[in-house]
Amino acid sequence: MIKKIIKLVLVLIIMFTIFSFSGENDVQSNNRSDGVIVKTCEFILNRKLTEKEKELYIEKYVIVVRKTAHFTIYFVLGLAFASFLKEFNLDTKKIMLYTVLFVFLYACSDECHQLFIRGRSGEVLDVLIDTSGGFISSYIYTSFIKRRRLNG
Repeated sequence: MIKKIIKLVLVLIIMFTIFSFSGENDVQSNNRSDGVIVKTCEFILNRKLTEKEKELYIEKYVIVVRKTAHFTIYFVLGLAFASFLKEFNLDTKKIMLYTVLFVFLYACSDECHQLFIRGRSGEVLDVLIDTSGGFISSYIYTSFIKRRRLNG
Protein backbone atom coordinates (compact mmCIF):
# COMPACT_ATOMS: atom_id res chain seq x y z
CA MET A 1 0.00 0.00 0.00
CA ILE A 2 2.81 2.42 0.85
CA LYS A 3 4.41 1.86 -2.58
CA LYS A 4 1.14 2.85 -4.26
CA ILE A 5 0.94 6.04 -2.22
CA ILE A 6 4.56 6.98 -2.90
CA LYS A 7 4.16 6.36 -6.62
CA LEU A 8 0.90 8.33 -6.71
CA VAL A 9 2.55 11.24 -4.91
CA LEU A 10 5.39 11.16 -7.46
CA VAL A 11 2.86 11.30 -10.32
CA LEU A 12 1.10 14.24 -8.65
CA ILE A 13 4.40 16.10 -8.13
CA ILE A 14 5.25 15.72 -11.81
CA MET A 15 1.76 16.88 -12.79
CA PHE A 16 2.08 19.89 -10.50
CA THR A 17 5.48 20.70 -12.03
CA ILE A 18 4.00 20.61 -15.53
CA PHE A 19 1.06 22.75 -14.40
CA SER A 20 3.48 25.27 -12.86
CA PHE A 21 5.58 25.55 -16.03
CA SER A 22 2.41 25.99 -18.07
CA GLY A 23 1.25 28.74 -15.72
CA GLU A 24 4.23 30.91 -16.58
CA ASN A 25 3.45 33.78 -18.93
CA ASP A 26 5.30 34.18 -22.21
CA VAL A 27 8.10 36.31 -20.73
CA GLN A 28 8.75 33.91 -17.84
CA SER A 29 8.66 30.87 -20.11
CA ASN A 30 10.96 32.44 -22.68
CA ASN A 31 13.40 33.55 -19.97
CA ARG A 32 13.54 29.98 -18.64
CA SER A 33 14.24 28.50 -22.10
CA ASP A 34 16.71 31.23 -23.01
CA GLY A 35 18.53 30.76 -19.71
CA VAL A 36 18.93 27.04 -20.33
CA ILE A 37 20.34 27.69 -23.79
CA VAL A 38 22.78 30.37 -22.66
CA LYS A 39 24.02 28.41 -19.63
CA THR A 40 24.45 25.25 -21.69
CA CYS A 41 26.36 27.04 -24.44
CA GLU A 42 28.56 28.85 -21.93
CA PHE A 43 29.29 25.56 -20.18
CA ILE A 44 30.17 23.79 -23.43
CA LEU A 45 32.28 26.69 -24.73
CA ASN A 46 33.74 27.31 -21.26
CA ARG A 47 33.32 31.07 -21.55
CA LYS A 48 30.78 33.87 -21.24
CA LEU A 49 28.81 34.64 -24.40
CA THR A 50 28.47 38.10 -25.87
CA GLU A 51 24.95 39.50 -26.19
CA LYS A 52 25.09 38.88 -29.95
CA GLU A 53 26.14 35.27 -29.42
CA LYS A 54 23.35 34.79 -26.88
CA GLU A 55 20.80 36.00 -29.41
CA LEU A 56 22.20 33.72 -32.13
CA TYR A 57 22.25 30.61 -29.93
CA ILE A 58 18.79 31.30 -28.56
CA GLU A 59 17.38 31.75 -32.05
CA LYS A 60 19.10 28.57 -33.23
CA TYR A 61 18.12 26.28 -30.34
CA VAL A 62 14.93 27.62 -28.75
CA ILE A 63 12.55 25.29 -30.62
CA VAL A 64 14.71 22.24 -29.95
CA VAL A 65 15.02 23.05 -26.24
CA ARG A 66 11.32 23.75 -25.78
CA LYS A 67 10.14 20.65 -27.63
CA THR A 68 12.73 18.47 -25.89
CA ALA A 69 11.48 19.80 -22.56
CA HIS A 70 7.92 18.81 -23.51
CA PHE A 71 9.00 15.32 -24.53
CA THR A 72 11.18 14.82 -21.46
CA ILE A 73 8.72 15.90 -18.77
CA TYR A 74 5.96 13.77 -20.29
CA PHE A 75 8.41 10.87 -20.69
CA VAL A 76 8.98 11.10 -16.93
CA LEU A 77 5.23 11.43 -16.26
CA GLY A 78 4.56 8.35 -18.38
CA LEU A 79 7.26 6.39 -16.58
CA ALA A 80 5.91 7.37 -13.16
CA PHE A 81 2.31 6.63 -14.11
CA ALA A 82 3.18 3.24 -15.64
CA SER A 83 5.09 2.38 -12.46
CA PHE A 84 2.04 3.39 -10.42
CA LEU A 85 -0.25 1.21 -12.55
CA LYS A 86 2.07 -1.77 -12.14
CA GLU A 87 1.13 -1.77 -8.46
CA PHE A 88 -2.39 -2.89 -9.50
CA ASN A 89 -1.09 -6.05 -11.23
CA LEU A 90 -2.40 -5.02 -14.64
CA ASP A 91 -1.07 -6.74 -17.72
CA THR A 92 1.49 -4.79 -19.73
CA LYS A 93 -0.90 -3.97 -22.57
CA LYS A 94 -3.30 -2.30 -20.14
CA ILE A 95 -0.47 -0.46 -18.40
CA MET A 96 0.71 0.92 -21.72
CA LEU A 97 -2.80 1.79 -22.97
CA TYR A 98 -3.85 3.50 -19.73
CA THR A 99 -0.55 5.36 -19.49
CA VAL A 100 -0.74 6.71 -23.04
CA LEU A 101 -4.39 7.69 -22.57
CA PHE A 102 -3.61 9.42 -19.27
CA VAL A 103 -0.63 11.30 -20.72
CA PHE A 104 -2.65 12.33 -23.78
CA LEU A 105 -5.52 13.66 -21.67
CA TYR A 106 -3.19 15.50 -19.31
CA ALA A 107 -1.31 16.99 -22.28
CA CYS A 108 -4.64 18.19 -23.73
CA SER A 109 -5.62 19.75 -20.41
CA ASP A 110 -2.16 21.35 -20.15
CA GLU A 111 -2.48 22.97 -23.56
CA CYS A 112 -6.00 24.17 -22.69
CA HIS A 113 -4.61 25.63 -19.46
CA GLN A 114 -2.08 27.62 -21.50
CA LEU A 115 -4.93 29.26 -23.47
CA PHE A 116 -5.71 31.22 -20.30
CA ILE A 117 -2.13 32.38 -19.67
CA ARG A 118 -0.99 35.75 -21.05
CA GLY A 119 1.13 35.32 -24.17
CA ARG A 120 0.78 31.52 -24.26
CA SER A 121 -1.16 29.29 -26.61
CA GLY A 122 -2.32 25.71 -26.82
CA GLU A 123 -0.52 23.73 -29.50
CA VAL A 124 -1.63 20.45 -31.07
CA LEU A 125 2.00 19.69 -31.91
CA ASP A 126 2.88 19.93 -28.21
CA VAL A 127 0.15 17.41 -27.37
CA LEU A 128 1.64 15.04 -29.94
CA ILE A 129 5.16 15.52 -28.59
CA ASP A 130 3.95 15.09 -24.99
CA THR A 131 2.00 11.95 -25.86
CA SER A 132 4.96 10.49 -27.73
CA GLY A 133 7.09 11.00 -24.61
CA GLY A 134 4.54 9.09 -22.54
CA PHE A 135 4.18 6.41 -25.20
CA ILE A 136 7.91 5.78 -25.46
CA SER A 137 8.46 5.68 -21.70
CA SER A 138 5.52 3.32 -21.20
CA TYR A 139 6.79 1.11 -24.02
CA ILE A 140 10.26 0.95 -22.47
CA TYR A 141 8.82 0.33 -19.00
CA THR A 142 6.47 -2.44 -20.10
CA SER A 143 9.24 -4.03 -22.18
CA PHE A 144 11.36 -4.27 -19.03
CA ILE A 145 8.43 -5.78 -17.15
CA LYS A 146 7.95 -8.41 -19.87
CA ARG A 147 11.68 -9.20 -19.99
CA ARG A 148 11.80 -9.54 -16.21
CA ARG A 149 8.82 -11.90 -16.20
CA LEU A 150 10.38 -14.05 -18.92
CA ASN A 151 13.75 -14.24 -17.14
CA GLY A 152 12.60 -14.63 -13.70
